[in-house]
Amino acid sequence: MGIPLAEQLRPETLEGFVGQEHLVGKNGPVRKMLENKKVTSMILWGPPGCGKTTLAKLIAYYVNADYIAFSAVTSGVKEVRDIIHKAKDRKKMFKQDTVLFVDEIHRFNKAQQDAFLPHVEDGTIVLIGATTENPGFEVNAPLISRSQVYVLYSLSNVEIEQIIKKAIKLYPKHKWEKDAIKHFIKYSNGDARTAINAIELAVSMSKKITLRVAEEAIQRKAIFYDKKGDWHYDTISAFIKSMRGNDPDATLHYLARMIKAGEDPVFIARRMLIFASEDIGNAQPTALVLATSCMQAVHMIGMPEASLILAQTATYLASAKKSIASTNGITQAMSDIDEENLDPIPLHLRNPSNKIMKSFGYGKGHTRYPWLVEKQTGEKIKQEYLPKNLKGKKYYIPDWK
Repeated sequence: MGIPLAEQLRPETLEGFVGQEHLVGKNGPVRKMLENKKVTSMILWGPPGCGKTTLAKLIAYYVNADYIAFSAVTSGVKEVRDIIHKAKDRKKMFKQDTVLFVDEIHRFNKAQQDAFLPHVEDGTIVLIGATTENPGFEVNAPLISRSQVYVLYSLSNVEIEQIIKKAIKLYPKHKWEKDAIKHFIKYSNGDARTAINAIELAVSMSKKITLRVAEEAIQRKAIFYDKKGDWHYDTISAFIKSMRGNDPDATLHYLARMIKAGEDPVFIARRMLIFASEDIGNAQPTALVLATSCMQAVHMIGMPEASLILAQTATYLASAKKSIASTNGITQAMSDIDEENLDPIPLHLRNPSNKIMKSFGYGKGHTRYPWLVEKQTGEKIKQEYLPKNLKGKKYYIPDWK
């Protein structure tokens, strides 16, 4: 077997690196670090195929360090000890640093991550961890405090096109139709690895890469979406914010992302049910009724048909009038419970369940149906319901027309 296409395409200089200009561009922090020939431990956080591994290799090359790749999925603490031992020998004998690249570092547990700490501190290794998850949640705080965290982004279509053009030059005997190349660019979804793998598969299928061959090689874009990770919360956040902003089109976009990625439809329905009360409230009370029916229907119907029910409900919620009067009201009332003195419940509101209670004034002077008295007599009934220290306090202030 020959050298994999991905390895053939890895650049040997920063000038050949595609994307992440904010890090490796003229004034980028990584470029400045390498120009000074002094590199520190770092965490590279970004989606698949954005260049984390390639960047780590370039860093090691620029500082003339020994590069060791290490996977958190297949390796453990024993391998870490072996690497540390060799790194110490290399530093002592050859004055050479070791860059230890740990792919998917978030898969290490706390004890495994802690094993790196003393060796990062004493300079035995330069640790470069790669993760698709938010390191603030998935990487130990002591390790983060000793590292720089750099965010990498999905590649743009222009950047994906640059990589594809480099790739097809390695196959001069193949013919490439423009529509096929456009298809690779579009459905790579900003993931260089997806694009490279698709091209490698396409050249094994045919000498002439037509649109049909491209479609077979990359049948659908791979949606990066970890249902336990950051992207899960980012997508549901964007979905809710789009409904809150009265944008049904964006709402459907993020709903489609979740459906395509296999998100639990009950989770989506539950969030819409909360939204109906929290963000719409009494401005359009039918929203809560529809959201409740949606959740029940999703339970009964299941996917894929439930996607229609989710879409109907989501667009209704996105288009509905909004009110946070109830939300603000209960939030303030709960806050006052914590911060204010709890004065006694007024006697006239208490339950006069027996003669003794009545003798203490329980229920005395209470008008049970003040609205009815007002309707029948025209007399305005003045009756205080809040405790004495909160008299006149306003919690519920309608905020819609």
